[in-house]
Amino acid sequence: MEQQWENSFREKLNGHYTWPTRYPFKFIVPAGQQHEVYNLMPNAVFKENHSANGNYVSVSFESVVTDAEAVIDIYKKASQIKGVVAL
Repeated sequence: MEQQWENSFREKLNGHYTWPTRYPFKFIVPAGQQHEVYNLMPNAVFKENHSANGNYVSVSFESVVTDAEAVIDIYKKASQIKGVVAL
């Protein structure tokens, strides 16, 4: 991730949230790759929505995170998933 983006995102997170908090995550991945998102937070409860053609899957979950760094860490890990779109 670009450092400038990361710093800006950190500021926004710290300005909007009081830590620790439940933070909502949502990712879109090619169908068949949702297990890679599950590996980001193995104990989370996930929701899946498949695209109309079945080519993509929206995966969302909430997790209690301790600070902005924990959120950024999840996004950094997710960025390693081929074809992922973070929302």
